[in-house]
Amino acid sequence: MSVRDTSIDPRLIRSAREEFTRNGFIKADLKTICDNAGVTTGAVYKRYKGKEELFCAVVKDTADILDGFVAVRTDMDFSGMTDEEVRNTWNMDEKFILDLFRTLWKIRGDFFLLLEKSAGTAYEKYGHEFALRMTDAYMQYYMEAKKRGLAKADITVDEMHVLCSSFWTVIYEPFVHKMTWKEIEEHCRVMCGFYDWKKALKIE
Repeated sequence: MSVRDTSIDPRLIRSAREEFTRNGFIKADLKTICDNAGVTTGAVYKRYKGKEELFCAVVKDTADILDGFVAVRTDMDFSGMTDEEVRNTWNMDEKFILDLFRTLWKIRGDFFLLLEKSAGTAYEKYGHEFALRMTDAYMQYYMEAKKRGLAKADITVDEMHVLCSSFWTVIYEPFVHKMTWKEIEEHCRVMCGFYDWKKALKIE
């Protein structure tokens, strides 16, 4: 019985990540990936159905982390929260936002692939779809604040989507432009001063 050479897997993922980062999914060359990993194309097809499945394997851990981030924010139980805690969910707290940037910094390579190099894959509209999912989460927070009489503004789902898309673009772009960590820290300070969710939603 033959034993599968598991040493191939990390080499293949590493080589694929480098090729996808250089050329994007569509222009990435499977033979180049194999040559740089020191494996045959046959070894790839024993593990993956094709180039897209290989791309998905490269970004899987990062996609899972981001899915978890969304899940925490869309599965909220507001019943135990005070009015003050509901209000505070809309604070642009610089430390909290910087922690978010820190999480994304740790996965910045594959986050960049999802945002900029995924055309032609199931992830090609990742940034847009992430903003849509976060819109659902934000609407839950907004509706709770509205129900309690804390939010006075009337915000439609479409308007919330526009706001969320704008907000998350400001979070994505530093990674698209490959800012240094020092630049991101300054960017975080600026954006926290720029966005005032409480004022926009008229939260008292």
